[in-house]
Amino acid sequence: MHKYFYGAQAEQFSFYRIPKVFFTDESYRILSTESKVLYGILLERMNLSARNGWVDKEGRVFIVFTVDEIMRSLGCADQKATKLMNELERAGLIERKRQGLCRPNLIYVKNFIRSPGGPPESRPLNRENHDSGTVKTTAQEPCKSRCRKKEKNDTELSDTDLISSDAADAAGMDKDQMAERSSIEDYFRWSIEMENLISDYPDAKDTVQGLLDLLVDVCSTSRTNILVGGEMKPSEAVKARLMKLKGEHIRYVMECLRENHSKVKNIRQYLLSALYNAPATMGAYYQAKVNHDMYGYEGRG
Repeated sequence: MHKYFYGAQAEQFSFYRIPKVFFTDESYRILSTESKVLYGILLERMNLSARNGWVDKEGRVFIVFTVDEIMRSLGCADQKATKLMNELERAGLIERKRQGLCRPNLIYVKNFIRSPGGPPESRPLNRENHDSGTVKTTAQEPCKSRCRKKEKNDTELSDTDLISSDAADAAGMDKDQMAERSSIEDYFRWSIEMENLISDYPDAKDTVQGLLDLLVDVCSTSRTNILVGGEMKPSEAVKARLMKLKGEHIRYVMECLRENHSKVKNIRQYLLSALYNAPATMGAYYQAKVNHDMYGYEGRG
């Protein structure tokens, strides 16, 4: 049975903020109640992005919020999630920027205080009849969830557990922390091109997933300092470097793992060090391989 609230007890909970103007301004009556709720969810995610410094070169805050996340947040189907996003975009409350195949859209949540003229009128829209300015969400589907079962690989690293988001979920995070973690995971799925990595390493999917989980774990920690390569470093500096990683850096780390046949006792530290140093060491690594190949070729000549 649900209990009564006493005094200021309600203030201990987290709430989504839905602008009151959506219900008082006649111009916003065209919006469905569900789309207004979705805007409140996107607005909260934007605040998290702002705190994490996710801005474009013009200083505009963006978020990454996939169709799957909308479906989970609202408990709706794919078609409804797409319809609600289209509704908000037609009303001028969001703007989507396409990033390419298998990479989620960047979403700009726009100010609900209208410029003169108000939002455009809403009109029916289905998945087969998109507006010319609307991005097809079907091409931006997020990476499907994959089994986290550990499998053997050729680096002898699988006997040491990789930290996963499952462990973080059990650590007692509150709603804000879970939302922030989800936002960070979405960012890395986009920045490292997770879908392409899974396609490139079909026999090492768990290792790729483990690298993603490790990046998310480190960048969502509240610790002041983080141990990297045996040295304590300011967490903000570590996070800033990891947030710059791209798909090629993950491929470099995967290549290092493939060539390492020795026993690694602390896989988490090994991988974190490799990820942290990837931008600085990747160029020299591949240059050395090129030099080796050229030397071998000239020697045969």
